[in-house]
Amino acid sequence: MRVKTDSLKLTFYGAAREVTGSCHLLETAHIRLLLECGLHQGDPEAERRNRAPFPFEPSSLKALVLSHAHLDHSGLIPRLVAEGFSGPIYCTRQTRDLLGIMLKDAAYLQERDVQWENKRRERAGRPLLRPLYTQQDVGRVLALCEPVVYGEHIAVAEGLRLRFLDAGHILGSAIVELDVRGEGRHCRLAFSGDLGNPGSLLMKDPQVPQEADLVVMEATYGDRDHKDMDTTQEELAQILALAHAAGGNVLIPAFSVGRTQEVIYQLAMLRRQGRLPQPRVYLDSPMAIDVTALYLGNLAALDRKDIDRLTDRGRHSLTEVLEFLRPTRTTEESMALNRIQGGAVIIAGSGMCEGGRIRHHLKYNLWRRQTQVVIVGFQARGTLGRRLVDGAQRVKILGGEIAVRAGIHTLGGYSAHAGREQLLDWAEKIPGSPRICLVHGEEVALAALADGLAARTGRRIEVPRMGETIEC
Repeated sequence: MRVKTDSLKLTFYGAAREVTGSCHLLETAHIRLLLECGLHQGDPEAERRNRAPFPFEPSSLKALVLSHAHLDHSGLIPRLVAEGFSGPIYCTRQTRDLLGIMLKDAAYLQERDVQWENKRRERAGRPLLRPLYTQQDVGRVLALCEPVVYGEHIAVAEGLRLRFLDAGHILGSAIVELDVRGEGRHCRLAFSGDLGNPGSLLMKDPQVPQEADLVVMEATYGDRDHKDMDTTQEELAQILALAHAAGGNVLIPAFSVGRTQEVIYQLAMLRRQGRLPQPRVYLDSPMAIDVTALYLGNLAALDRKDIDRLTDRGRHSLTEVLEFLRPTRTTEESMALNRIQGGAVIIAGSGMCEGGRIRHHLKYNLWRRQTQVVIVGFQARGTLGRRLVDGAQRVKILGGEIAVRAGIHTLGGYSAHAGREQLLDWAEKIPGSPRICLVHGEEVALAALADGLAARTGRRIEVPRMGETIEC
């Protein structure tokens, strides 16, 4: 279908009636632009979908706009570049810096896993695999990044302007505004990316677009709200006390960006109050260590009130506040933690327990009744984390079956996503009567948020399917 000279055409190729794999193709008379290019995660078919041919020609794209660095939004960009995309990647400076950490780690894991798999395939006489992308591809991605400052207007192409607002989700996260003008017609698209939780720590509250004809917004928690932060901190304190009394470890599978930094903040505050009985807190993730350093180097981008509270208005340096934290960067240091029988808090990736060092710690601790496992983020269907939350009594980890005897706790207050009421409030504050399309959600969450938005705003609410195209 030929794009009219005065219209914007948007096709949903990912995160449509699902949470991950964000990918939306935008076309005008002058440009084909990709909004996000993320990994599919959690689904048993995720690997196949991540390797499937793109439904568009990468070399035909003139630009890519990225809301933030999480891999379900950015994780396929290196493959896009490897297959011919060479245009600018518009993102914030902090997002570019995070990509330098996260995509390099993802490429390393890709290359390592394929190397091991190919050893088995070679012995069996089967065809060898290639990694989804390489470290070299990631380097090309970083070279294409063009940082954009919040509030700055960028001319992307004739009749198309871009602006970022602060989404308050993770460091550098943005709400995307795309302004299309031509032949007397004007259409403004607002894409929420992932909206932050106003009650969360460290990040500023999400900004609200002041004009929009079409709003594409996330619905990850469209069916439920989060607990407030004070309640969440109290629950964490009780779990720490429970583990200490029983002589067990506390395992926290944490997303390296955002959630880890909030958990560290809360542990620091509990320590100041004398409510952190564990003498040892380990940050067992090289990526989380690097990301935490990046957060500490970007204090101006964080919520000033939270930083003042953490440092007691500058009476203590961040070095003093965080002196209890022990980074374990090497594999040997991580393996040594498995010999600890009690008295430790171990924060390790990955957040959904699908890989990383947390799986080893679960293998050594999950069968112990003294152990407490603290889930602090969204767990997609099909993931080990989701099975634990749903009450599985036995799980398979690293080739062996493990009994689940540990206490499993879900602390929803740490979510970096807006909850249901916060999503409704954000949409309601957008002036006028924009058309609203919901993405990034499981079916129940999408339906619940659609009903809530229709009742509260009286606006037109749509839930596009994979491959569906709309025009503005």
